[in-house]
Amino acid sequence: MNWLIAILQTALFVALAPLLAGFMKFCKCRLQNRRAPSLLQPYRDLLKLTCKQPVISEDASWLFCVAPYIIFTAMVLAASVVPFIAVDLPTSAEADVIVLVGFFAFARFFLALAGLDIGTAFGGMGSSREMTISSLAEPAMLMAVFTLTMTASTTNLSGAMEYILSEGVVLRPSFVFALFALLLVAVAETGRIPIDNPTTHLELTMIHEAMILEYSGRHLALIEWASQLKFMLYGVLISNIFFPWGIAESFGLSALGYGLLVISGKLILLCIFLAFTETAVAKMRLFRVQEYLGFAYLLGLLGMLSHIILESTR
Repeated sequence: MNWLIAILQTALFVALAPLLAGFMKFCKCRLQNRRAPSLLQPYRDLLKLTCKQPVISEDASWLFCVAPYIIFTAMVLAASVVPFIAVDLPTSAEADVIVLVGFFAFARFFLALAGLDIGTAFGGMGSSREMTISSLAEPAMLMAVFTLTMTASTTNLSGAMEYILSEGVVLRPSFVFALFALLLVAVAETGRIPIDNPTTHLELTMIHEAMILEYSGRHLALIEWASQLKFMLYGVLISNIFFPWGIAESFGLSALGYGLLVISGKLILLCIFLAFTETAVAKMRLFRVQEYLGFAYLLGLLGMLSHIILESTR
């Protein structure tokens, strides 16, 4: 029964990722006084791309064709280890911070290789920019999450959430620093403004789009779906790590339903906040990204130091 719930949670995670992306686009359009598309538009786009035959360059190797399946599988595996609506599932043993970062790095590695495979200028440029940003974002993410795991004395996400739930509502300065650090990293890792603009195709600004320009058909559908999954993964991480209240601690139908309702509310609030931010802030220059992510790392470091100074002696 527990394994069935774990499988259903992962399937629900994968199925709702396009809906969250559609809601994010809906919020941005409304804030910018534009007509918003349907919330189901991402599903229509994925279906349309899936029904099309991919066009593959004659210079592409087997890696170019296999990469979309590897990237999508890595994101699904990452979704399987992140507590979504319940904790203490059979997959909780693998729900480790290091494992999660490894899945992200694995998918990014093959995406960058796919961008380099055909040898186009845009693909190489996008891969270079992606790896540069990831080399700065991953340490900041680890520093932010390690602040939480130091408090819970475990790197297991499910165990850390259960510890915070057992402690109740406690104001920790280290968590405030870590929260803002992870928010900054999430914006950079998911290619949102001010780091990247997911709707642009300008060669001077695009990062993620430059690596996938040569993809079409079902291959492009898998990559877009994986990108939506990554966006939802970061949203669930931020919501359930720092605000775990409401997540199901038992496997009753009412507890699971309440957990789904609560996480939906958290993600809606997070999307509205992100939409306000993207509407008010302009995209920054590429060479300012290192300052942005350096500040995120500094916030994570301050969170860890504040935990050591203020909380470890309690």
